[in-house]
Amino acid sequence: MKRFTAVLICLGVFWAQTSALNTFVLRDPVSNYVTGTMTIHNEEHIVDVHVRSGVYSSDTIFDYTHGYIATRLFSRNACFIMKIKKEFIPELREIGHLAFERETMKDVYSPNNVWAQFQPGNSRLGNFKDWILYGKHIENLCTGLPLYQLVATEPTMNVDGCASAGIPSILGLKICQELIATGS
Repeated sequence: MKRFTAVLICLGVFWAQTSALNTFVLRDPVSNYVTGTMTIHNEEHIVDVHVRSGVYSSDTIFDYTHGYIATRLFSRNACFIMKIKKEFIPELREIGHLAFERETMKDVYSPNNVWAQFQPGNSRLGNFKDWILYGKHIENLCTGLPLYQLVATEPTMNVDGCASAGIPSILGLKICQELIATGS
């Protein structure tokens, strides 16, 4: 009976560790001020990021079940959605690993950035089909806001039209306006 109880306790501990919410405090790498929080929902395969840093404030959802990232930029009052591509976006457990390293080893700074572009004037409001595709977490984040589709791109030289989002000091998401050449 004691062995059975010990096995149940061990299984409970391991299950709690894999299913629990993991929350990390995100600090600015230079000033060490808290700029946001990140919560990993292992059971739902969701990473929920809240950044509060003035004009750079944003909420971001990484929905690994549906395969999309959505970022709500408060300064632009819009939602930007991008398909998760493994060559650019780390897996769920890797994000947790990077966050743990960043929290425990304060001097480590990860310069990982994903650059993405959107076409200004090419937005739409989400509809029923969008929310089925993107999932309820992204629907809750983006309902009522214009949606812009992001496309991964190379770093740009002109960063004036770019906004920063993502996970500070772990995975930056640089959202840039696509410049359209006009003939004169």
